Amino acid sequence: DLQEAVIGVRMLPVDAVFRRFPRLVRDLSSRLGKQVRLRTVGEGTELDKGLIEKIADPLVHLVRNSIDHGLEMPDVRRGAGKDETGTITLAASHQGGHIVIEVSDDGRGLDRAKILAKAHERGLAVPDNPTDSQVWDLIFQPGFSTADAVTDLSGRGVGMDVVRRNIQALGGEVQIESSLGTGTRTLIRLPLTLAILDGMTVAVAGETLILPLAYVLEALQPQAEDIRSMAGEGRVLRVRGEYLPILSLSEYYGYGNRAPGSESLVVVVEGDGQKIALEVDELVGQQQVVVKNIENNYRRIGGVSGATILGDGRVALIVDIGGLVRSLRMPQAA
Repeated sequence: DLQEAVIGVRMLPVDAVFRRFPRLVRDLSSRLGKQVRLRTVGEGTELDKGLIEKIADPLVHLVRNSIDHGLEMPDVRRGAGKDETGTITLAASHQGGHIVIEVSDDGRGLDRAKILAKAHERGLAVPDNPTDSQVWDLIFQPGFSTADAVTDLSGRGVGMDVVRRNIQALGGEVQIESSLGTGTRTLIRLPLTLAILDGMTVAVAGETLILPLAYVLEALQPQAEDIRSMAGEGRVLRVRGEYLPILSLSEYYGYGNRAPGSESLVVVVEGDGQKIALEVDELVGQQQVVVKNIENNYRRIGGVSGATILGDGRVALIVDIGGLVRSLRMPQAA
């Protein structure tokens, strides 16, 4: 219909940006004498065309930093027991009402002591006993650089402050996680101005929910003998010799009893590296949906990453698979 046509014009897969990087990585690694492998994840994640065009420059900054500052020379990596070829990962996903784009490397990591020394040298305000996140935040100060020499790639004091400024202009935020000797991960979180995902529509106690298709592995009708109750674990489902925790979506969201006459169905999903079985009443179908952020207009809801308006005008919640997995890992209250 017309709505889908308009959405199709405005949306682009993030691969429209990611596909620019193989050549960049190849050229920079060759100039620096480093061996670099580029890995991309979630390149099919679709974003508003306006966002796609504006995140390209910040991502170029981050990838250049990873190659120049993050990844070690092959002999250094070999001496540290690492693969001589370093890995840079570009990943995109929908998480908790945001689009998250990640640039990570398996390089040397950030040197906390060196960053603090440079900050004191420049007279920057540093908290007493700063946390790692506070130290990493110093990198975003204008002109901050720990490079010992100025080259055409580093030491000019431009880059990370520009990245943060550009992302904040989009209403987003930037966060750094790093471990010395292991690598660095930079996360860009952008608001869901207009994002789209492929979803599996399911019915639960008369309500409609959307499961992001990227997390769905399979759907099946379990046999009674495959469901067991385990002490401290709750109900589990045996799927080809593997026992998966069962989570009833009607109970989780407080919808009440299942629809009368509905058969027990489960959808096996995987998030945060763990598989779980979600109990639903009916598989309605698959469709592309426009994701709307409800946190800004209402409040944060556990297990919900956003909402969408269906063709008949009803609102359907989009399930946060990662949030459900994490909720099952938490110890139950006594």
